[in-house]
Amino acid sequence: MAVSVKIIKTRIKSIKNIKKITKTMEMVAAAKMRKAVKAVTLSRHYAQTAWYVLANIADKIDRSQHPLLNQREEIKKIGIILFSSNRGLCGGFNAQIVSKTISYVERLKGSLGNSVDDEWIVIGKKGALLLNRHHKKLAAVFEKAEAANTVEEILPVSKMILDGYASGQYDLFILAFTDFISALSQRPQIRLLLPIQNLANEEWYSDDSQIKTRGHEGEILFEPHPDEILARFLPHLITLQIYQALLESNAAEHSARMAAMRNASDATGDIIDGLTLTYNQARQAGITREIAEIAGAKAALG
Repeated sequence: MAVSVKIIKTRIKSIKNIKKITKTMEMVAAAKMRKAVKAVTLSRHYAQTAWYVLANIADKIDRSQHPLLNQREEIKKIGIILFSSNRGLCGGFNAQIVSKTISYVERLKGSLGNSVDDEWIVIGKKGALLLNRHHKKLAAVFEKAEAANTVEEILPVSKMILDGYASGQYDLFILAFTDFISALSQRPQIRLLLPIQNLANEEWYSDDSQIKTRGHEGEILFEPHPDEILARFLPHLITLQIYQALLESNAAEHSARMAAMRNASDATGDIIDGLTLTYNQARQAGITREIAEIAGAKAALG
């Protein structure tokens, strides 16, 4: 019984060390989450307004004025930009966005009614690993910046997307990320990025989309010239949408990791309580046995 007590005591010590680690990781994730949430809230309204502007431009002007406004008559290839995490220990954060996006893409390909190819541009290593298990074709994998400070950090991804669509390599781009709702709630979000659509066209959006807008009456006037303005304006606003998706994904990831580590800490506490009870029972049984042995020896000698 003494050996059993020693094993239980060692186990309790190990679980306590694990609890210290998970508690520390929870605190680190909470600190990162606060910074990420601040970045999200500062840019969210601007990014949403920019998205409304894009939608109204697409609805009001001749789409032949810029390659990013062109709509393909036949969709042959879809590009999916998916944001995941570089590291694990964040609960179902990666599995949820990957499974939801795969399901959405399959439904979309079925609705198009023809043979459509799909390629994935992944930001975050964990998403790439999960997509490999589903045998998806990866066009590129980027490491996600956990503390994005400027839009320049997303420019390599943005350039690949803008060039790919303008050149005709891709006919459709979908943006998939996890939207930050609160510290306890994150929601997978899927949005059509290119071609730019009127936001009222909900057939291109996921069931979870909450974006709403009202059409603006009248014409859109450009000065000095539409070609010059659109050439600068459209790539910038589309890049901004990708950057905002990165910020949302970062805030959601850190909050998911904080919740996962908190749950782990609570679980280790329950395990420690159970082991402590077992330890006390084993120790008490050992003491009782030793007393019985002493009493038996005394009786034999007497």
